[in-house]
Amino acid sequence: MSQQSKVRLRVLGLSYSQTQSGAYALVLAEENGQRRIPIIVGGFEAQAIAIELEGLKPPRPLTHDLFVNFARTFNINIVEVDIYRLEEGIFYSKLICEQDGNFIKIDARTSDAVALAIRCNAPIYTTELIVEKTGIVFNAEGEAVQERENKPNTQTNPTSLGSGKYDKYSLKELQDLLNKSISNEDYEEASHIRDEIQRREEK
Repeated sequence: MSQQSKVRLRVLGLSYSQTQSGAYALVLAEENGQRRIPIIVGGFEAQAIAIELEGLKPPRPLTHDLFVNFARTFNINIVEVDIYRLEEGIFYSKLICEQDGNFIKIDARTSDAVALAIRCNAPIYTTELIVEKTGIVFNAEGEAVQERENKPNTQTNPTSLGSGKYDKYSLKELQDLLNKSISNEDYEEASHIRDEIQRREEK
């Protein structure tokens, strides 16, 4: 990926996919612009990303945590993630890794690459061409005002995986439920509860 074509992205959040049942949309936003790129990911991958975004601490390392611990043990650094190709609606990515001054490129699913990037504070890049093809521009009300072809439809609020089923619980009860879900390694449920706690605390 040439330096001139690189566009830096940040993880904006996750939302339920309106086009694929049981899937989520990972929403990436260009760092110096208004365009957003929705990428459809599975529930497991969404959970791995949500856990890190929401600061949940599992009692045992998950797969992506294990990968990061393994890499650090052998002095391997994830320098950046490059989303370098889009083909038939599939985003292709690679990890740029460094060990003792040597750089290695490793192919990875985009969802895995992003899950690792946020754990390592590694930058995420794509090309201007991919942003042009898939980027959506939203106005201040969260409505899409510019859409491109070949992109999945997502909700305009990409920050929550929660639901309204926790309305009957107090904050203390929610915190107890959160701790129980983490202890049981039910991280999808934990992320929903964390969303509800944050929603109430922001009121």
